[in-house]
Amino acid sequence: MTYRLLRSEEAFWRRSNQMGVLNSDLAKQLGAAQLGARLWRLEPGQASTLHRHAVQEELYLVLEGEGRIRIGGESLRLPAQSSIAVSPDELRQLFNDTPEDALWLVVGAPTEAANTLEMGPEQLAELYPRGPRALPPELGGGEAPERRAGDD
Repeated sequence: MTYRLLRSEEAFWRRSNQMGVLNSDLAKQLGAAQLGARLWRLEPGQASTLHRHAVQEELYLVLEGEGRIRIGGESLRLPAQSSIAVSPDELRQLFNDTPEDALWLVVGAPTEAANTLEMGPEQLAELYPRGPRALPPELGGGEAPERRAGDD
């Protein structure tokens, strides 16, 4: 088979383990082996995990609503249909401080294991320096994360 189709009404959605954000793992449902792709629906007051990757570069695309993302120490506001690419080692976090839902498509490659329940303490500390449940300052989570030497 040269392609696989996932119709919107057939997509499986679930809440994330750490932050309870509704998401659909498109890549898994489509059997993609070389990239990750996931829809994230952030309700008002929600955030994804503050994280970085070891090797995976990610593209973030706001599909609906106004997108908010923190990259390193910078907070960005993106209108619908705006996109941004983030290098693996840069800290990033989606969040929603608006009164409406925001729907994001996040695509990354090469694929990288991201199950925090299967990570050891060292890997967790490297990829999630404030822990996998830290809120951004915009949602009352304290100060912005420190930038590490070499993160420039």
